[in-house]
Amino acid sequence: MFERIATLFKGFLSLFITGLEKSNPKALIEAEKENLRHQIARYNDNLANHAGFVERLMRQVKNLESQEKEFASKTAAHLKIGNRSAAAQYALQLKTVREQLEENQEQLQTAEETYKKLVKSRDVMVNEAKAKIESLKRMISETEMLEAQAELQEMAQGMVTQIGGSGDTLDRVEEYLQERRDKAAGRSRVAASSIDTSHVELLEAEQQVMAEQALNEFAAAYGLDVPEEPEAAKTPPAKPAQRDLGPGVPEG
Repeated sequence: MFERIATLFKGFLSLFITGLEKSNPKALIEAEKENLRHQIARYNDNLANHAGFVERLMRQVKNLESQEKEFASKTAAHLKIGNRSAAAQYALQLKTVREQLEENQEQLQTAEETYKKLVKSRDVMVNEAKAKIESLKRMISETEMLEAQAELQEMAQGMVTQIGGSGDTLDRVEEYLQERRDKAAGRSRVAASSIDTSHVELLEAEQQVMAEQALNEFAAAYGLDVPEEPEAAKTPPAKPAQRDLGPGVPEG
């Protein structure tokens, strides 16, 4: 039972982590980039150790080559002077040195080839990983752009559907506004037709007569002649408007 519960818990945890990975691809790419840097660092450390081994082999080969020359010259010198025993000893050492030199040269050649292959493999893998990471970055950008376009298109489609579905509402609003406008225009017309302008016209005539009287008094006080008003400018005093008071009622 405990194993089943543990398996179920692992399954839920795996689903949760998978969901996080799907919703955060950029975080995964950054984690892989960091992992790649650590792997490159470890690889370079091992590569440096191998390069150190190659350097030691090269130094040993140089030392053995020097010993080979030295023993060869000593063997030849002792052989010329007839010192056969010493020449034989140096010849034996020379043989041993040459065997070691051949072995080290083979190891050096193999180590050099291995080093070059390791460097090439590292460069190929790093370039491939970088190319894949850049490809994933472009894919993320393209995916985000397509998702944004799809969202905008869906929003636009929804707006068109909503506006089209609200046509009846807009028609009713237009009908209500038209009715209110017509009613307001009618009220304004009724109010304009019921205004009594006779009182205003009477006041205007009285003001004109009083102004003429004041002008005549001013002219008389200063001994001035008042010129006659042109015929076109003369306006007869307005008669007060006759109002219909009903049958049998005399006008006041």
